[in-house]
Amino acid sequence: MDKFVLGKPEEYIQWYDDEGNIINASDGGVIYVDGKYYWYGMKMREGGQGYGEMTTTGVVMYSSEDLHNWHYEGVILKCSDAPASDLYGPLRFERTKIIYNKKTKKFVLWTHYVKYPGVHAREIGTAEAGIASCDTVNGEYTWHGYVRPVDNRGAVKDSTLFVDDDGKAYFIYDRVVGQPKAPDEDRCIHIVELTEDYLQPTDNYRRIEAAYWREAPCVFKHEGWYYMLTSSISGWNANQGKYCRAKNILGPWEDMGDPWVGDTDGTSFHSQGTYVFKAGDQWIYMSERHNTENFVHCSAIWLPIEFTGDGTLQLTYQEEW
Repeated sequence: MDKFVLGKPEEYIQWYDDEGNIINASDGGVIYVDGKYYWYGMKMREGGQGYGEMTTTGVVMYSSEDLHNWHYEGVILKCSDAPASDLYGPLRFERTKIIYNKKTKKFVLWTHYVKYPGVHAREIGTAEAGIASCDTVNGEYTWHGYVRPVDNRGAVKDSTLFVDDDGKAYFIYDRVVGQPKAPDEDRCIHIVELTEDYLQPTDNYRRIEAAYWREAPCVFKHEGWYYMLTSSISGWNANQGKYCRAKNILGPWEDMGDPWVGDTDGTSFHSQGTYVFKAGDQWIYMSERHNTENFVHCSAIWLPIEFTGDGTLQLTYQEEW
């Protein structure tokens, strides 16, 4: 493959590794290390809703020098066979993200963790921020347990990581308080500064009102602007995305509306964002077209971000590029 082939906005197009196997790295990200791109995410099981979106394998990784030819590196955060372990599967490592700490020389992984049997809920253990680290990007990561930033009332849902120019790192997540559909249920993206080793949250955080009742945050910085692309909340069903921007990572953030050009049915091209990364001079928006009939056959939808001046951006669908 010498170009990204995405198909029509409603199609499911599989990407394959160099052994002919479907790339199965759900809702993850890409990190660039020593001349290679590393694509990682949770390995889904064959099957539909209630089964396929859990994992009994863990977080897997692929590597590439050109973003087109991918080699399977293996499992970097393994599920356990021991029922007493936090990592006993099936469970969920959703929205896994990896950043590098220049001071500790460790690769640090945060994920939206849901313990066995992998069913979303609100009690402790079912909606957490899981943490792991490793000396090498593609090695076996050591599990450090899980935590709820801010306080234990706030369940952790979709999340991401961001490292600023000054080396400070942030955990950015959909914080949920209250029970589903209860009158006091509250959901809003929060940004939490991490400790110097990136292994714990600090008490420095902000609630981002411009991202109220939003999830799937994708955060990056370009020419002095911080950007956050998000989706609305509709389970596995695609919906209309929006983005907001700021001059400071902790805000204030400004709602900029829908950047998906030509998205006439309000589904963000039938996909949901997972991450934004840079390749050369090009920022690439990673998203996923969820196949709820069989989660192994989800589609990776990667699009170039177009900057339109004055701190604005847009996304235009391209069947291949």
